[in-house]
This record gives sequence, structure tokens and C-alpha cells, in this order.
Amino acid sequence: MAAYWVCFVLLCSYVNSLKYDPTWDSLDARPLPPWFDDAKFGVFVNWGLYSVPAFSSEWFWWQWKGQPMPAVVDYMQKNYRPDFTYADFAAMFTTEFFVPEEWAEMFQNSGAKYVVLSSKHHEGYTMWPSKYSFNWNSNATGPKRDLVGELAAAVRAKTQMKFGLYHSLFEWFNPVYLNDKLSGFQKQDFVRTKAMPELYELVNAYKPEVIWSDGDWEAADAYWNSTNFLAWLYNESPVKDTVVTNDRWGHGCPCKHGGYFTCTDRYNPGKLQKHKWENAMTIDKFSWGYRKNARIEDFLTIEDLLSQLVSTVSCGGNLLMSVGPTKYGTISPLYQERLQQMGQWLRVNGDGIYGTKPWVHQNDTVVKNVWYTMKKGSSETDVYAILLEWPDNNLVKLGTPMTSKDTTVSMLGYPEKVTWTAGAGGKGINIQIPPLSVKTVPCEWAWTFKMTGLQN
Repeated sequence: MAAYWVCFVLLCSYVNSLKYDPTWDSLDARPLPPWFDDAKFGVFVNWGLYSVPAFSSEWFWWQWKGQPMPAVVDYMQKNYRPDFTYADFAAMFTTEFFVPEEWAEMFQNSGAKYVVLSSKHHEGYTMWPSKYSFNWNSNATGPKRDLVGELAAAVRAKTQMKFGLYHSLFEWFNPVYLNDKLSGFQKQDFVRTKAMPELYELVNAYKPEVIWSDGDWEAADAYWNSTNFLAWLYNESPVKDTVVTNDRWGHGCPCKHGGYFTCTDRYNPGKLQKHKWENAMTIDKFSWGYRKNARIEDFLTIEDLLSQLVSTVSCGGNLLMSVGPTKYGTISPLYQERLQQMGQWLRVNGDGIYGTKPWVHQNDTVVKNVWYTMKKGSSETDVYAILLEWPDNNLVKLGTPMTSKDTTVSMLGYPEKVTWTAGAGGKGINIQIPPLSVKTVPCEWAWTFKMTGLQN
């Protein structure tokens, strides 16, 4: 542990001494602050005016007025007066049951090491009292609250999590943006007066340690002035030493430029990646935000979520799991249950997740639904085999690990050593799971075996 902190301090000192130019060659060379790779799991909070209609998805306004979807148009015709506008939803965004301290503790209990809140989606409504959004923000209209500031303060006061912010660069119906778009993005009035001033305001006011950019795809990074912002962020901002950024900074940037890669929504390549990446995904299969018409079968089960987490971490990624709060400021019981279940599992198996690195193999050569992670210590390497399915006859036959006379095996959450034998021809390992009752089995889903003293 002492050696880790020495390396951490040296890396931070190295990062602090560097100055970055507003070019991708320079910015992409910045080392990723170590906390992000160690964290592995975060919670994504997708909340905004779209939480009021809570129908279809967070793209509701676009599906109503931009590229109309019959179901959305029909919903509005049946439930709202003819002259109703999207702006009228603001008065209904009440958040009266939003207690940020409760949210912060709920997210920490899920095992998350960071939380990312949507500060502004493509609708343009800001969740903080932005002076660049006039009356289209949560303090001027709607709840009359600084929702970003309240959650940021609660996360820092009540938890050890890092706090981050999602921010959409573009806005569907902002006339200044549309005028820039009409010019072929030769004009940059929207960037100069809205998008970039908001980002500087967010960083200076709330000091987020994750900047999750989005809404970039219609224009190149040169239009967004992304590299100048990132150079300031890395060189001069109040979070310059610890902040991490994603890759959505202009058309052509995803999976190519940025601190870590998100590539596409729900990105999970299933194989080891050369660059740090994140699987941003949703519990609701069809929406990032809350939907009041969602059905139980629309939600991923805890088994589904653990499969996403384990396969992502094994291949070098982080999992960012989205929950969608209601317009009242509550998080529905089903989302709460999934958060609690993740926390239950990570309290037992977190040693095989947090702070791990990809092993030489990501999954097993013989058994399906087994993923590997590892940790290197000063004298030995711990390898973790995470089983998503319970084996027949309580016997785990793995083809990849190569044992030695010093090999030991334990099951996370089980207090005693586990017996094992070498596989046929000395290849692989057979692990005999001891008889376990419902009360003594460490967890209900996905089981982790820690192996030390392997040859590979």
C-alpha cells in the first residue's frame, strides 16, 4: 500500500508539472488520473424536464416536435391542451421530495465510486442557476433550486465518491445554435455565448471531477472550441490534477480523442481495449431517464447488470449505470432495488473489482460466463475468476489458470480455503466448492474465486 501511494504521488507530481497545448496530440498524452481506473463503477443520474412527461425517453421533445413519433404526438394530444408547449413542463418539475443527502448515501451504498449528474440535456434546461441560460434553468423556473449544487454538496459531505457532471454541447431548438448550423458551422455564436461559457461556469462553481460531454456529433471539435477548453481544464482549472473527461468533443472524436473512451452508448466490446474506456448503460433498456409507462420486463435484472459489470471490468473498462429520477425528486423502488443489489454484491466481491487490472486472459477457454481480473502485489499476483453461473456438482473446471505447488484458492465471502486439483495433463484447475447452505453462500449471484501462486 505504501508503494502504491508513492507511485500515486509521483504520478500526480508528473501530471502537475506538465502543460498541455490545445491540440489533440498534446491533450491525448495527458495521463489519466489513477482514481478513475481504480473506481470501476459509477452511477449516472439522468434527470431533467423530460422527467415530467416521463414518456418514451429523454428525447421526448425531439420526438414530439423535431422528428415526430406517432406515439409521442398521440400522447400529447390525449393528455395536454392544444396550446401546451414544452416550456410549460418546467412548472411541473417540482422536485419536492428531492433530498440530496438521501441520494448520495443511496449511491454510495450501491458500491459506486463516482456519480455523474446530468447538468443539461439537449433540451437546454440547466439544472443549476446558469447566468447563460436566463429563465431556462432550475432556479428561475420549476423547482427554484440549484439541483447541481445541492447534490454536489451532499456527495462531498456524506460520501467518499467523486462528483461529476454530464453536459450536452448542443441544444435541439436553440435559435442561436440553429443559426450557426445554417451557416455550416462557420459562425460560432452559440459556442461563444452559451456552450463554452456554461462549461467554464460549471467547472469553476462546482469543481466536477468528471466532465461527461455529449451532444457533439453535428459539428467538428473546431466549431466547439473543445481543445481550448480542455487545455484550460488540464492546465488552470480548479480540478486540473484530478479531472477526467470522455471522448465526445466533436464529430469524429469518440473512440479517438479524450481522456477515456465511451465510443457509443452501451459500449461493451467484450475484449481487452488498448485505451481506458467506459460502458455507459441503462437499467431501463429503452431510456436513460424515468418512464412512467415502463414495464417490469423493460428493466435489466441484477444478473444482467453483474454480467455487464464483470465483463466490462475484465476488459479494462468502467461501468456507468444510469438511473432516472422522477419529477418529484424520488428514485423509484425498482431502481433502488438494483442499486441495493449491486451494493450487496460488491461488499462481498469488491476485492475482485476495485483497483484491479485486466489479466492475460479475459475469459476462460473451457467454461462460459467466467471473467478474470487481477491485482499485482509486491510479492505475488492475485487472479480473480468471477463465475456468472453456478457450476454443476459444485465443481468449477477452468482451462486458463496454470497452477503451481504454491497455488491457493479462496472464495470471496467464505472464511476457509477451498480445495483444488490441477486439470488434466497439468492444464487448468478444478475447484471444489464446499457444501454451502442458503445461509452460508456468500452471495446470491455471481461468485468470485481468488487464486494466488499461479504460473501465468
